[in-house]
Amino acid sequence: MALYVYKFGGTSVGSVERIKAVAEKVKKVHDLGDQIVVVVSAMSGETNRLVALAKEMQPQPNEREMDVLLSTGEQVTVSLLSMALHELGCPACSYTGGQVKILTDSSHTKARIRNIDDTRMRADLSAGKVVVVAGFQGVDENNNITTLGRGGSDTTAVALAAALKADECHIYTDVDGVYTTDPRVEPKARRLDKITFEEMLEMASLGSKVLQIRSVEFAGKYNVALRVLSSFTEGKGTLITYEESQMESALVSGIAFNRDEAKLTITGVPDLPGVAFKILGPIADANIEVDMIIQNIADDATTDFTFTVHRNDYPRAKALLENGCAELGARKVTGDDSIVKVSIVGVGMRSHAGIASTMFKTLAKEGINIKMISTSEIKISVVVDEKYLELAVRALHAAFKLDQEIES
Repeated sequence: MALYVYKFGGTSVGSVERIKAVAEKVKKVHDLGDQIVVVVSAMSGETNRLVALAKEMQPQPNEREMDVLLSTGEQVTVSLLSMALHELGCPACSYTGGQVKILTDSSHTKARIRNIDDTRMRADLSAGKVVVVAGFQGVDENNNITTLGRGGSDTTAVALAAALKADECHIYTDVDGVYTTDPRVEPKARRLDKITFEEMLEMASLGSKVLQIRSVEFAGKYNVALRVLSSFTEGKGTLITYEESQMESALVSGIAFNRDEAKLTITGVPDLPGVAFKILGPIADANIEVDMIIQNIADDATTDFTFTVHRNDYPRAKALLENGCAELGARKVTGDDSIVKVSIVGVGMRSHAGIASTMFKTLAKEGINIKMISTSEIKISVVVDEKYLELAVRALHAAFKLDQEIES
């Protein structure tokens, strides 16, 4: 008997017909004698609808109340899926994140999982039931409802798989695996049979929407066998695994991009110890995540400090910088919310030189100016004007021959 955790995204449960199709898929596995926990997202479009309702009430909605509101989307789906399973003669029981219980910290709208009580789930599984759990949500120590951020159902699924020591965690979505890049941008993109946890972590953090970054972190940390599959077509999907030597033959495994970037620069700041903290301290206190950072020192003992944030956080971050500009002794604050980040990722970069020069040469040939650069062992990211996104991705995909199968 195997234990599986299946996760179905919003598109997979986007209608009554699709929920019934999910129930049939789950019942087939259950009928084979395997144990199964199903994690579901809200029906596609439901979270956006709820966000819109909240903003009609309050331009900047109270975060605690926002979590109470958004968690209702998944509650609808778990109950409907359980009903569909009952109708098929398959015993099932639905749970919210608070009922399980998934204990989180108190960071509303961006909560992190601290602990999972698997007692009720194991009891139901032992009784032959399918356990259906609402993704994306939990409760804090004071029993306040919390949510895990966009894509948080992936994190719920992997965390449950880790807690239950499941044999595999399958993420069912509207794509049939992880691709070398988004096929909607580059039609020649190729599905990968395997990708390492490291590469997937970089791809997720750099803008790939297939998996949420924290779900990949959980999977890597607890060695959860993770597979991305399609809800609508049969196939093996993409297995996310640890690094294998034959995979090093691929210099670059994929190209990720993020449209949700914005850039801020504070110029003429006195170049003194602690200046970076004075700039970024208020940003961190506001729970705004900073991505790429560049600091340039001028001859007049001043520095220009540039960093990127999520586009949704851009207005708040800009206001914080402007408020502290005089205190810092800076000249001015400028910003740009029409940029994108494009990244190449691959474990093969560790053992091959010339990857960066190929990337920069390719972009230069297309007349694309690079505004910022960031590197790590297995990735290179650049910030460019938003209008060049598709051109950059296609040019790099061709330059690194990602449309061709790599011989092992």
